[in-house]
Amino acid sequence: MAHRLILFGFLLCTRGTLSMKTLNHVTVRTGGNVTIPCLYDDQYKLNQKYWCEGHLWTLCQIKAHTNKTAKWQVTDYPAKNIFTVQLNNLSASDSGYHWCAVEIGTHANPDDKESLYLTVKTDPDVSVVSSSVTGLEGGNISVQCFYSFGYKTAHKRWCRFKDKICYKEGRTNTSQNSSVQISDDGRESFTVLMTGLTESDSGWYWCSVGDLEVPVQLFVQWDTEKYRTSDNAGSAFPTCENDQTARHDTEDRNGILLLLWIAGPLLLLLMVVLLTWRIKRKHNGALVTQAPDATSMTEGPLCYDTVVFKKGKDHDQDQISTSC
Repeated sequence: MAHRLILFGFLLCTRGTLSMKTLNHVTVRTGGNVTIPCLYDDQYKLNQKYWCEGHLWTLCQIKAHTNKTAKWQVTDYPAKNIFTVQLNNLSASDSGYHWCAVEIGTHANPDDKESLYLTVKTDPDVSVVSSSVTGLEGGNISVQCFYSFGYKTAHKRWCRFKDKICYKEGRTNTSQNSSVQISDDGRESFTVLMTGLTESDSGWYWCSVGDLEVPVQLFVQWDTEKYRTSDNAGSAFPTCENDQTARHDTEDRNGILLLLWIAGPLLLLLMVVLLTWRIKRKHNGALVTQAPDATSMTEGPLCYDTVVFKKGKDHDQDQISTSC
């Protein structure tokens, strides 16, 4: 019986045994802000997500919930199976265990969850200049991670959140054209250089020094200048301006075709009418030309010729006279 109670207590207080994934130990400066990513299973896209504070799961207090405005904000991104928790204006009292959780709410299938430890102090042992960086596709980005003197000999790594892949000091080729290079200057900072960025590199990462972590979000955008089409060359990646121009050209062509479709039959009918009128006019003109002039036949005196034959003594003489 005692063994069963111990096992039951262990299951209640465990850090999370389901599909939820998050960071382990995050450090933040007093008065600062941090965004925590929480990765959940695809089957929980429609479930409510929340953020809970407390050392034990059974005793933790819900501090933020999706679709509810509070001091801290939970934002869900179902297309990526990630929700984030925005923690603002942190104080030392916020240090401790916190939980990413998905609401399931059945006895047989309890809420999916995972815990992390948050340390808030005036001078954190690990920090970054910016928790959000943006790069262009095919370009490079650089992230500088700072650490305290006590972590000078600790392992430095750059980790990708979605698959938990970590890159150690040195150069690592991640694909045919991209790579990650980590260099420690020995002066309490190390630099992460990512080259040959692709769209798939977008997402959440973290700087890791020993067991401490700081999350960083990377955005990779298209280089619109690189793919901008010129007047004499096409492009596989048209810009918005070119796309709008092509759309306007198509609309103009469609308008002209519609006008021709409507006006074509009318023009044809007009041509037939004109041709018929001209043929009829020509025919009537021919009839007028060929008809006799009735006026010339009836007006004026009627004249006739008289021929008189006379025989003289010396020779014959004919006389012709006309009478009207």
